[in-house]
Amino acid sequence: MQAIILAAGEGERMRPLTSSLPKVMLPIGGKPLLEHLLARAKEAEVEKFVIVVGHQKEMVTDHFGDGSDLNVAIEYVVQEERLGTGHALEMAEKLAVDRFLVMNGDVLCDADSLKRVIENDGPAVAAVRVQDPDPETDWILEVEDGVLKSVADKGKSLPSHLICAGICLLDKKIFESLRKVPALDGEEKEERDLMTGLKSLLAEGLQIGVVELESWIEIVLPWDILKANETLMPPDTRGILGEVEGGATLSSEVAVGKETVIRSGSYVTGPVVIGDGCDIGPNCFIKGHTSIGDDVRIGNGVVIENSTIMDRTEISHLCYVGDSLIGPGASLGAGTIVANRRHDEKDVRSYVNGTKAETGRRALGAILGEGVKTGVGTIVYPGTVIEASRWGRPGEILWGDVLAEKTEPEEAIEGNGKVGETSDKAGAEDNGETESATIEPSASSKPETT
Repeated sequence: MQAIILAAGEGERMRPLTSSLPKVMLPIGGKPLLEHLLARAKEAEVEKFVIVVGHQKEMVTDHFGDGSDLNVAIEYVVQEERLGTGHALEMAEKLAVDRFLVMNGDVLCDADSLKRVIENDGPAVAAVRVQDPDPETDWILEVEDGVLKSVADKGKSLPSHLICAGICLLDKKIFESLRKVPALDGEEKEERDLMTGLKSLLAEGLQIGVVELESWIEIVLPWDILKANETLMPPDTRGILGEVEGGATLSSEVAVGKETVIRSGSYVTGPVVIGDGCDIGPNCFIKGHTSIGDDVRIGNGVVIENSTIMDRTEISHLCYVGDSLIGPGASLGAGTIVANRRHDEKDVRSYVNGTKAETGRRALGAILGEGVKTGVGTIVYPGTVIEASRWGRPGEILWGDVLAEKTEPEEAIEGNGKVGETSDKAGAEDNGETESATIEPSASSKPETT
């Protein structure tokens, strides 16, 4: 069986994490999202893949190559312009076989359910049952006796709790159907969604089966990674490949990569995955579900829980990081505290592309883009989003959607508490705005509560 993976999108709602990584390369449980998808598809006896790439495509092709490391065959096509999932599938038409799976690159389902999709004699759509379908973002399905009857237009609802799960079994008829889809009203370029092509086939009288999935994970928003870690964190057979000094304790499911050192006095209780070339401790506390990338430095007295720490990050001594996503190459100055809960015990709100968003999480720390640096003694409020490449100043209090300001300081400032190390970038100015950084907090500068 062949699967065509739609993996060209940037994942705008995942910013700032996707400022430097393709969405499908974001780490979950110590592995890229796409690697999990390929593994589950392989378990369902899919052996050939066509991956449609676009944003930061070299990071995908360099990592997976021809697929031989995973014992599968991978080919690539490029979608230069992001004109919808239907357009992305059309890019792979020349490589498509007679029958094939189509899978969004940001969804995962269990292998048994995927096998049931493949076993259909004709076209089929995978569906998932949700409590409150969103007509604005979900394709809501009307199903009768396992057969698709109709698909609601975006913005319109149906009396159904089944939505398209982003996985379909199709044949080459879909390409002709997609070419018949007209351009969207007011759009100069023709944007085509895969489900619009399926609706056209349905209108022509084609019977399309529906398979309800047993389990399903969709990675749409940054905090979805934290939820996915709870399912995908068990470190399987990776084991302890690095050095664990005397006096360090590893409890429950913990994986340690090659050339990593866990120093004396450190306590790590899983599920925790630690990558290659890391220096952990001494005297730090790390607990699940936490994923730490390659070449990460965790200093003395640091506490990390339920977080994703990406490659080349440094967390200096006496920091606390809870329920957070820290992008690659970040540096947290000594004593940085990333808070993860509200005093009133309500759900934490965060930001998606600068707009406030409900997270549905009682615990959520911060989301930091690549290369963010905090000064010593920085405090970060729950739900804060910090744009990539922002360099902060000592003693800041950060909340809201914090942008990377481009101003240069008049003289070098101490960055993360290292002796003799200075910064040539400034952090945010104290401009008195509610959703920004403030260096000298007062009652009047308190962030609004929600």
